Amino acid sequence: MKAVVLGAAGGIGQPLSLLLKANRAVTELSLYDIVNSPGVAVDLSHIATPAKVEGFLPPDDGLKKALTGANIVVIPAGIPRKPGVSSRDDLFKINAGIVRDLATGIATTAPKAVVLVISNPVNSTVPIVAEVFKKHGVFDPKRIFGVTTLDVVRASTFVSEILGDRSLSPSVSVPVVGGHSGVTIVPLLSQSSHPLPASVDASAVDVLINRIQFGGDEVVKAKDGAGSATLSMAYAGAEFAGKVIRALNGEKGIVTPTFVNLASDKTGGDALKKELGKDLEYFSAPVELGVDGVAKINGLGKITPAENALVQAALPELSANIEKGVAFVEAPKL
Repeated sequence: MKAVVLGAAGGIGQPLSLLLKANRAVTELSLYDIVNSPGVAVDLSHIATPAKVEGFLPPDDGLKKALTGANIVVIPAGIPRKPGVSSRDDLFKINAGIVRDLATGIATTAPKAVVLVISNPVNSTVPIVAEVFKKHGVFDPKRIFGVTTLDVVRASTFVSEILGDRSLSPSVSVPVVGGHSGVTIVPLLSQSSHPLPASVDASAVDVLINRIQFGGDEVVKAKDGAGSATLSMAYAGAEFAGKVIRALNGEKGIVTPTFVNLASDKTGGDALKKELGKDLEYFSAPVELGVDGVAKINGLGKITPAENALVQAALPELSANIEKGVAFVEAPKL
């Protein structure tokens, strides 16, 4: 099982690479970045786990060497949010070009790899990867994922805090659907494995939903100009990558929310579009993982009227984000 991290020397990339090196199912780990990746690779290579680690830089076909033979590629490359680059819109201008170029490398060198996109704004960067793959004639909707796991991790953590028992957090499961920014993040708290106590009133639920949706802002503010959520994102990315690896190795029944192209399971995707009342190309829903990537897209299930209102509020922004990513690849290169 060869895993590749593109953007491996950055704030997310380094801890993500460490966690992937700690995953004993990984036998090869290739790290690529524009600086420092060989040093990070040598450092990690001393850890007593099976993965052989190599680091690559752009010269001498570094990207191609890193990607050759890849089974799973994780992309945390790009710039983080920070004061002055406050919106995911500002990020788009820089990260879209980075993701497009890396996607071109994957499409030409490892078109069968499963691709996990962390680079923000995910609602737009996942369509960018897909459109690049289409241009190269290698697009398989089952194999491209937007990593929304940090929203799920935050929901588990914050619900366990409200329940007054942080030891529950690993077992608290809350489906988070929609997309991966602000109002497009929709936690389905009514489906939490651990229901909120009756004493939690509607206004407290609203505060919780807002905290899950805008948890990233909490971190940006606390870091005071020194970046965004990197360590928690690396943890979430490694959690999701671990599930994908287990599914690729044949484990059945793994279901987790992720932002996917709805054509990856036509039956499930069409049913979900009907539930949403909108013909979206991408949506984050609970997805069953399999040996080919997406095995099945599950619907939203039974949701409350308040949750349905949140879903409907998410759709216009989500739709605009997706279109922006598609248009970026279709536009002539400046």
